[in-house]
Amino acid sequence: MLKQFLSKLPRKTTKPDSDESCRGDSSRSHDASPRRNNRANGGSSNAAKRTSSSAVFPASTVSVIEPLVPFKDVPNSERVNLFVSKLSLCCVTFDFTDPGKDTVEKEVKRRTLVELVDFVSSCGSIRFGEPAILAMCRMCAINLFRVFPPNYRSNRGNGENDDDEPAFDPAWPHLQLVYELLLKFITSSSLDAKVAKKYIDHSFISSLLELFDSEDPRERDCLKTILHRVYGKFMVHRPYIRKSINNLFYRFVFETDRHNGIAELLEIFGSIISGFALPLKEEHKIFLWRILIPLHKPKSMGVYFQQLSYCVTQFIEKEPKLASIVIRGLLKYWPIINSQKEVMFLGELEEILEAINMVEFQRVMVPLFWRIGCCINSLHFQVSERALFLWNNDHIVNLIAHNRQVILPIIFPALEKNSQGHWNQAVLNLTHNVRKMFVEMDEKLFLVCHSQFKDEEAMLNEAAEKRKEAWKQVEYAASLQPVIGNTPVLVSPSF
Repeated sequence: MLKQFLSKLPRKTTKPDSDESCRGDSSRSHDASPRRNNRANGGSSNAAKRTSSSAVFPASTVSVIEPLVPFKDVPNSERVNLFVSKLSLCCVTFDFTDPGKDTVEKEVKRRTLVELVDFVSSCGSIRFGEPAILAMCRMCAINLFRVFPPNYRSNRGNGENDDDEPAFDPAWPHLQLVYELLLKFITSSSLDAKVAKKYIDHSFISSLLELFDSEDPRERDCLKTILHRVYGKFMVHRPYIRKSINNLFYRFVFETDRHNGIAELLEIFGSIISGFALPLKEEHKIFLWRILIPLHKPKSMGVYFQQLSYCVTQFIEKEPKLASIVIRGLLKYWPIINSQKEVMFLGELEEILEAINMVEFQRVMVPLFWRIGCCINSLHFQVSERALFLWNNDHIVNLIAHNRQVILPIIFPALEKNSQGHWNQAVLNLTHNVRKMFVEMDEKLFLVCHSQFKDEEAMLNEAAEKRKEAWKQVEYAASLQPVIGNTPVLVSPSF
């Protein structure tokens, strides 16, 4: 079996002299590599990409050195060739759904991957040239880049089965080693970024991004770390990475409403946002308005809410005048019938109000506190309670105190209705505490608002009585009309 496994490896040694030689070999090996998904690369045809992409890896990169020889048994000058041979050995894939199949070959591959990880971690002054980079990218493409079948994806993306256990990939013991090897290779000081960027190119990055839809959280976590390192090492690819992630977000929000890796992608963007230079570019502000704020809309927001809130907060810390824009966006996508999302929105709103300045607060305080008033009157006690908790924040109370002439008339009816008999005792107690704070803040204004509320309530009661009386008169007049033919009549219910 082991001989059959090794016989699959080509033995001819070929070192490409230029990019042209790599492209010339690509037509022979493209079928051996997994199909890439190049949707993020624009409108060029697949045939054009086969001929132009430097990430189509030739199969003829295997050294004549026996790949099972340990690194310590060869001189330093031959270790890179042995490295290429071992990478080619790991290009053979197996079916991991059957644990009893090809066990010897799987173990050989696993030991080889472990040896490669150790070598890259301690390679010292050895430099990785184009053949090594090419072999590494080809091995990663064959082992990692794959299309997930429909039955592999869960329904977690639609927010209906958030408590379901994720499905773990049976091939993870080998995939983990490949990811670890790729991470150490990218971060190695022996790797020249100028050379590597030709092979870790847009096509390679697009394939990595497609893997974020994996249901296995371990795989997404590895991808998150690797993509972050790629973003840090290859500055030339940074605009493309941001644009590609943006496109994934667009498809998720406006088309599919399903993706397993939104939280990890937002976590990557959180660290990217923290490194933005000031003043912020228009591109980054557009990302906030067109992507981050609409990401509050999907039902599954709870899965990635923490990462989304962090990204939004990072923007406001960078440029505080964006706070009013964010609050308007939250009000636009405010969940009316989803109480759990309302609680999350109120939590994020408190974080934003902690960082907002007086000028930006005054721009949005009228629609903002109208919405907060609706939340205070919510029959769901968690929503009402979370809205009233805003008054436990000293900075928010200070903002309210300076603008009480505008805010109290808006919020007073909601407080009064709650105090007249909310069903939840905790909400009732919090409402009384907030009313007491307003009395201590400005008793005269509070009494004026109370008088206005009583007058409005009396007017509403009077209007309701008039409507009731008018309907009684209509009913009485209808009862006096004779019944002729098919003329409809009002019949009083009989009990």
